[in-house]
Amino acid sequence: MIAQRVGVTALRRGPAGLFAQLPRAAALQTRPVTTSKISQEDGHQILVNQRLQRPVSPNLGIYKIEQTWLGHSAWTRITGCTLSGAAYLYFTAYLGAPLLGWHLETASLVSSFAALPFAVKGGIKFMLGFPFAYHFINGLRHLWFDLGKGFAKPSIKKGEMALWTSSILGGLFLAFGL
Repeated sequence: MIAQRVGVTALRRGPAGLFAQLPRAAALQTRPVTTSKISQEDGHQILVNQRLQRPVSPNLGIYKIEQTWLGHSAWTRITGCTLSGAAYLYFTAYLGAPLLGWHLETASLVSSFAALPFAVKGGIKFMLGFPFAYHFINGLRHLWFDLGKGFAKPSIKKGEMALWTSSILGGLFLAFGL
């Protein structure tokens, strides 16, 4: 409390230019407050009418369609949910396999996967490798954004191209080992 008073006193005694910027009238303006008593139902009706005038949040009319339907934040969530959903589905099937008479042991999965044609094997591996690579690389990109860097429009465009290119190359590498 005393330190606050000392600081305010110092500001008052400071250089004249400190408070000379504000006109005296602006510092002393007051606005009369008027209140009126209304019933609770009327107050509720006022709030309902105000809510009807508000835009839906978020107001989708302000976004450009090409920026929203391919939003990288959304696709990071989608690829994460796809990968974790596939893992949960497999692990649940693996746990239920003995009860249902399925053979999901490693040896039977490897032999059945080896019997598939090369293009089908590559497609299955790419369908798992691409979302993994995309999710991983875009996660790194989001960490870069969390540092407050890369928000300029040209760097976002370059980052998007680098993200797609590296994700496709990463998926191909995981699928075919090129």
